[in-house]
Amino acid sequence: MKLFIGLGNPGSRFDGTRHNIGFEVIDKLADSLNIQMQQTKFKGLYGTGIVGGEKVFILKPLTYMNLSGECIGPFMDYFQIPVEDILVVYDDLDTLPGKLRLRTKGSAGGHNGIKSMIAHLGTQEFKRIRFGIGRPTNQQPVPDFVLNRFSKEEQIDVESGIERSVKACEAFIETTFDKVMNKFNG
Repeated sequence: MKLFIGLGNPGSRFDGTRHNIGFEVIDKLADSLNIQMQQTKFKGLYGTGIVGGEKVFILKPLTYMNLSGECIGPFMDYFQIPVEDILVVYDDLDTLPGKLRLRTKGSAGGHNGIKSMIAHLGTQEFKRIRFGIGRPTNQQPVPDFVLNRFSKEEQIDVESGIERSVKACEAFIETTFDKVMNKFNG
C-alpha cells in the first residue's frame, strides 16, 4: 500500500502558485496512474487504484497548508496506512526552482504544512520530495513570494521537476525509496 500526498492550499486563487507545487505534482501523478481524484474524507480530496498489484492512494488535503496534518493523520488511521508507506511532496524555499531533494526524514525546516504533519503523525520520519521553488531575490516577504507564480524563465525547470517528481513517485510503487533517492535527487 502506498499513499502519495501533495501539500497546497485549496481554492482557485492558489492554483499555479509556488506554495501549491505539491498539488500540481499530485494532479499529474493521478493523471499518469489514471486515478480519479473524486472522493472526499477528513477534509481531503483523494483517489485510489491498483498499480502493479499495489493499492495506491493519492491525497490532497483541503485544509489550508498549516493544517495539513488534520487531514493526513485521520486519513492514515482510517485506511490503516503505515507511515513508512507515505510520500509527501511539498515546496522548498532552500532549493532552486525545479530541483528535487528526496529525504526519508527531517525537521519541518520552517514549513508549516510539514510542522502540522509532524504534530499529527508524532514523527519526523516520513518520506518526502522537497520541490525547489527558490527564494525571493528582492525584499519581498516570504509569505507573499510563495503565493506568487513562477516566472516564465523558471517554468521550464519547474515542468521538468514536476515530471521527475511524478516518475519518482511511480518508482516508489515498484522499488525501495533508497533506490528512488539515488536516481532522482538533484
